[in-house]
Amino acid sequence: MEVSVIEKKLAQKDIPITPMRMIVLDALMKSSQAISLSEFEELLQQSDRSTIYRTLKTFEKKGLIHSIQENNTTQYLMCHDDCDESQHHDYHLHFYCTECKKTTCLEEVRFENIHFPEDYLIKELKFVANGICKDCQK
Repeated sequence: MEVSVIEKKLAQKDIPITPMRMIVLDALMKSSQAISLSEFEELLQQSDRSTIYRTLKTFEKKGLIHSIQENNTTQYLMCHDDCDESQHHDYHLHFYCTECKKTTCLEEVRFENIHFPEDYLIKELKFVANGICKDCQK
């Protein structure tokens, strides 16, 4: 990924630019599916687990990525540009393949018109479907 694009994304979310943050964001932007902390460790062998974890938590807090918990594993995906520190707007379905164990966003399945009673403050919604992805069905 182009360095200027990565730096711009970090700057838009008011995240200080560091080499580690650029490397982690580059990996996330190149991935079409969710990435777990263990997968990041394999990908970024020169980095330690706690540094990667802190980077991911910073990204999540600032609305750059969102996390999905599936089978006792947390996986991370890029957010939409309109997500921020106060609220994530990723109201789409996440699909977990029971064969290859990968999670992907199904952007075409959206849940944007859900209305809650006014006296409920929703911080997070999780929409996850389990099944077999198109690649594993072949």
